[in-house]
Amino acid sequence: MSTEIFSPSDAAQLAVVTRSGFVESRHMGSAIVLNSEGEIIRELGNPRDLIFPRSALKPLQALAVLTSNVSLLPELSAIAASSHTGTARHLALVQQILNLANLDASALQCPADIPLDSDARGQVLREGLDPSPMFMACSGKHAAMLLACVVNDWPTESYLNEDHPLQAHIRDTVQRFSGEKITVSGVDGCGAPVYALSLIGLARATRRLVTARSSSPFPLHRTAAELHKNILANGWVIAGPGQPNSVVIDELKVFAKFGAEGVMIMGAPNGTTVALTILDGSLRAASITALELLVQAGALPRTEVERVAPRLNLSITGGHAIVGEIRPVV
Repeated sequence: MSTEIFSPSDAAQLAVVTRSGFVESRHMGSAIVLNSEGEIIRELGNPRDLIFPRSALKPLQALAVLTSNVSLLPELSAIAASSHTGTARHLALVQQILNLANLDASALQCPADIPLDSDARGQVLREGLDPSPMFMACSGKHAAMLLACVVNDWPTESYLNEDHPLQAHIRDTVQRFSGEKITVSGVDGCGAPVYALSLIGLARATRRLVTARSSSPFPLHRTAAELHKNILANGWVIAGPGQPNSVVIDELKVFAKFGAEGVMIMGAPNGTTVALTILDGSLRAASITALELLVQAGALPRTEVERVAPRLNLSITGGHAIVGEIRPVV
């Protein structure tokens, strides 16, 4: 079994970075596109090798929490799937979940951090506040995991152990939605277990989430439909002001979630789904590349993507001028 991601020789060119008309760098990687029926309609690179989805796994982790006898209001279910930027509104949602569990921030086992949002970070620094697990981008996920433990009378002090009942349920949910048996696991940056999937499996799981119906006879799929609806209705929660995932969700109603080290998943309203990873681990080209693949698949109007592209941080500057761009070449 391979213990590394696909090799550079297997990768395809996904995007280029230009400066003053010169191609300054290139982003290589792999991608898969599924249609609404789950059929593979395009492959780039090697989407069959395993990757760690990192935070792109959060929607499935949130789904597992919500199918563990946990009921959350729409914004709270969205924060459970988020990589938030630590604004006051985000922290208020995390605190609400902790309140439901009758726990405080000391129960969170994610690392202490300061907010990613520039305004929130500035306020923390001005006030001389210490880093806190509350500020960490994954605190919503961790708070929701703790609530599931309290509701089910599972131990809270060991909720990140891979053999914990909650983590076993998450693993089962990932396998059921991806259609892949988990053979490789690791520890994510936040301390939670992370499970390796192929991009095909990750795309299948994403498509099942975005095409789930509230009328399904299966409770798991009804809950998935509710989670998808709540995320689309609260795009600001999933990341933060000006963040690409939030822009894509709010402006295009496209489900989007990044994962560290260059992973991106997107699901269009018609169910067409993209999963990709960029080999160098950078996320700067991930959103526009995934959107371009959806456009080329006929799932999104190009005019709509062009409308939101200026808000995806694609400009390359020289001095005070824009002299280049990050451009997909798929």
